[in-house]
Amino acid sequence: MKILITGANGLLGQKLISLLQQKSGVEIIATGRGENRILGYPDSEYHKLDVENEKEVLDCFKKTNPEVVIHTAAMTHVDDCELNQKDCYKANVIAVQNVVNGCSACGTHLVHLSTDFIFDGSHGPLTEDAEANPINYYGESKLEAEQIIRTSDISWSIARTVLVYGIVKGLKRSNIILWVKDSLENNKPLNIVDDQWRTPTLAEDLAQGCYLLAKDRVQGIFNISGEELLTPYDMSLRVTEFFSLDKSLISRANSTTFTQPAKRPPKTGFIIDKAKEHLEYQPHSFDEGIALIASQINQ
Repeated sequence: MKILITGANGLLGQKLISLLQQKSGVEIIATGRGENRILGYPDSEYHKLDVENEKEVLDCFKKTNPEVVIHTAAMTHVDDCELNQKDCYKANVIAVQNVVNGCSACGTHLVHLSTDFIFDGSHGPLTEDAEANPINYYGESKLEAEQIIRTSDISWSIARTVLVYGIVKGLKRSNIILWVKDSLENNKPLNIVDDQWRTPTLAEDLAQGCYLLAKDRVQGIFNISGEELLTPYDMSLRVTEFFSLDKSLISRANSTTFTQPAKRPPKTGFIIDKAKEHLEYQPHSFDEGIALIASQINQ
């Protein structure tokens, strides 16, 4: 099976490549806007691709003729999306229309990444048929992308996920585990919110979920996340316990004490029964995720 990955330089993209390299019968087409930054991945098998450019997308798809596209490229920093809505629209909506057009032209199945931020956070955890009602521009853009896909003529699956965490060597973007660990090791006190609930998702688990959707070209919407409903404060205490850090440096905070350009949904998180039943998806626990990242740091 020939699988094209957009955003291959990112956290999920690199985890997907690492996973797919272990699968027999899979040919990987790694693409990204910039130069190849994937550790150990040959430049000869990497394609520069700006998914916001319709011609580039169509040319790349017709040249490589993938059977499946896993579309991970997106603008995901919520506050940046709120402050730069034109850029967000191009990255999260126009690009998706271009990818859909490419899939339509080549008969390609699309696995698209979406988010819990399409919901307003009035309740959770949520099933796949919960009613979307975004409260920030990032969520609006991702919901519009879903609607483009769902009304298209292509074969598609949508993987909705929540608060992805993980590490890749050379990728500077942090996550809650590294942020808490590094801060406390430097005796920096932290105020962490305890009134927002998520089901945090290990990047390796999300990659596995995407692969399970891709390999059988499964149709429909699937929640692909962790299973434990936690607040950032809960998560930070788990990190302190694992690394034997000083939890007295952590203070419980209310989200109203922070000023951010974009609103955050108070309570989301996903019920993943559909993915467990139909895909045999089984995520790590949050503690197992911390342990895996700790081993990767040591390596």
